[in-house]
Amino acid sequence: MESDLGAKLDVLIKLQAQAMVRDLEGQKEKSLFLHKAGLSPKLIADILGTSANSVSVTLSKARKSGEIE
Repeated sequence: MESDLGAKLDVLIKLQAQAMVRDLEGQKEKSLFLHKAGLSPKLIADILGTSANSVSVTLSKARKSGEIE
């Protein structure tokens, strides 16, 4: 029962996140927004339809350029 609830919450989080980034342009902007919202690279990747590695690279480059802490 508990894992069923967790699965439903995951779906709701993904749907809400997709709605929130719908108007943002580019994977980078979407990744940064979702990262700042506290989502993990794996979850961001699931939402954006990319790999966790791609998201991690994007976030790493953003840290180096000072766009995020």
